[in-house]
Amino acid sequence: MTWRWEYVPDEETVAAGAPPGFVAEVEKTADELVRAAEALHLHGPAYQGADEGAKHAFVAGGFFVYMVTPRSELVSIWQITPDPLS
Repeated sequence: MTWRWEYVPDEETVAAGAPPGFVAEVEKTADELVRAAEALHLHGPAYQGADEGAKHAFVAGGFFVYMVTPRSELVSIWQITPDPLS
């Protein structure tokens, strides 16, 4: 397996209507989260602990909700929320 990130259930559902610049910031940060998770969980599929649960990441233009699942070597993005004032 190789670490990756993906929208759950899919990009069309999660990113629908979000400004392209904001989506780009979300995806850039998702790439960084994948690199960090890969470094932290060197043997991801063999991980025996509990998943960390949902977390929030703030980026230019809003925030998103994600979860790291080491056994699947996956960062899943569940929701992105653009700042309504930007």
